[in-house]
Order: sequence, then structure tokens, then C-alpha cells
Amino acid sequence: MRIGLTGGAATPDKIVEQARRAEADGFASLWYASIVTGDPLAPMAVAGRETSAIELGTAVLQTYPCHPLLQANRAVSAAATMGRPGLTIGIGPSHEPMVRDVYGMSYDRPGRSTEEYIRIFTALLRGEDVDFRGEDWSARSAGRMAPVAEPVPVLLSALSPRLLRVAGEYADGTILWMAPVRAVAEHIAPRIRAAASAAGRRPPRIVAGLPVAVHDDVAEAREAVAATAGVYAGMPNYQRVMDLGGASSPAEAALVGDEASVRKQLRSLLDAGATDVWVNIVGVGPDRAASRRRTRDLLRELATPPVPKEAAT
Repeated sequence: MRIGLTGGAATPDKIVEQARRAEADGFASLWYASIVTGDPLAPMAVAGRETSAIELGTAVLQTYPCHPLLQANRAVSAAATMGRPGLTIGIGPSHEPMVRDVYGMSYDRPGRSTEEYIRIFTALLRGEDVDFRGEDWSARSAGRMAPVAEPVPVLLSALSPRLLRVAGEYADGTILWMAPVRAVAEHIAPRIRAAASAAGRRPPRIVAGLPVAVHDDVAEAREAVAATAGVYAGMPNYQRVMDLGGASSPAEAALVGDEASVRKQLRSLLDAGATDVWVNIVGVGPDRAASRRRTRDLLRELATPPVPKEAAT
């Protein structure tokens, strides 16, 4: 399985240490929120120099406060600093309370705004000159874009039918949070795949992010998820996708149970159409550190390729 973990730590040095350990343990990726160290791209670039293959992605950068030309230059600079492929930009329009109440910006047409943004942003990251005038975003990039030395894939945080179409047509896929198995199978995967196919593009990535806890007491595990992820229940975008998946809360959307149960649930997520799983490990019970180790041990087992027989003998 392509399994990634939530990335982030208090200092750049700790972020580098975390990335080295995740790569050594066989994990495919780390995903960083936009608030990590105030701006995750700088420490991600440093961590990329100190690792060799692990994918480092944002989950997600916000569109509204940063012009797509500036955002593209930031991404290209971080990728050049890494000095290798492996930087992925997950990006999305965020949520109305953040955009309207914190940034003081309009959130009246998030679908239109995001579509224009992604059209500009992805073209710039392909090394194209952009001369685009839209309703919400415009850009004339000639002479203002840094050279694209390393590929920078883009994943759009997409839940609505419109943004799933945009992700399929222009981005490399989608990155999800709190989308249960049924939502991926019935709502997300069919729409984004159809859009990519209609646009003549290759099958998109679907990175499905969920809380995970390996624990024998399912009720106790769900209580731990509720205590750490309850904020998402109050966000309409997440509530809609949870509803589509038959979950009323983050605690119900989470993958919890013993090793056999969580292994089965992870495989069901891939069978539903996810290409990658992004896991936020939740500690349960009085010894949270031991609980997190138990979950990580299972994930490491699933993420690590089996040793060929020739190498084992």
C-alpha cells in the first residue's frame, strides 16, 4: 500500500528527523497542514534535501490569500531547494469561516474562484506562460515565473462535483480528508476519473486521509478520535462528505479496531478507488505513546514491500 502519514513538528530540525524516520520505515509520503511552522514549504524543502525518495506534500495550502503566480513561484523554489522530485502541492479553497472571518475576503463563488486559480497554477507549474483574465483571478506571467527545474504535481482538495471535475481536468488528482469508503467509491472516484478521461488525461491520484487507531476497544478508539478531530464536525464541507459516506461524525469516519479490522478497512478504501492512504494516527487509552506505536507498527508492515525470496536466502 502507498501509505502516508501526517507530517509536522515544532521545529525544522524535528521535521527533518520525522521525515528521515518515515522514509526509513517505508512510508510513501508525509502531508503537512498550511499552519506547520507558520509556512510548511521551507522546512519541507530542507527535509527533502535530507531524504532521498519520500514524497512531501501540503494538505493543503489555501488559494484565497496567495495569488497563483506567487504560489507557483513558492512551490518551484521549494522544489529546487529539495533538489529532487518529491514535492507535491495539495491546494484548496479552505472554508468560509477562515476566508471570510479571518482573512476578510469574499467566499461567494468558491467553485469559480478555485477553477480559475487551478487553471493558472497548474499551467505555470508546467512551465507555460500564462495570460489569463478571469472573474476572480487574472495573471500575466511572462518574465515573472522562476524556471521549473523539478516536477511539482498538484492535488486539489475537492469534494463537490464541480471541483472533482476541475481536479480531473487540470490537476493530478485530489487529496481528501474525512471521506469514508462509500463516499470515495460512489461520489469521488467516479467523478474525478470521468473528468480526467474526458480531458484525455491519465487516471488521477486519489489520496484519502482519515484518522486511524489500532485498538481493541472500538468505542474507546472512537472517543479518542472525537476528542482530537471534533472540529471537523462543525465544518459544512467535511460534514457533507461524511454524510455521503454514511458517517455522522469524524469518530464514525475513522478507521478503528484491532489489526485485522484496520487492515481490512484500509484495503476497502483502496478497493473503493483511493490510490494512496494518508493516515493521522490517533493515540488511545492511558498510554497514548504505546497506542500510537501499535498503529504505526501495522502501517509500517503494510507500507513496507515484502523482501524478495532471493534476497531473504
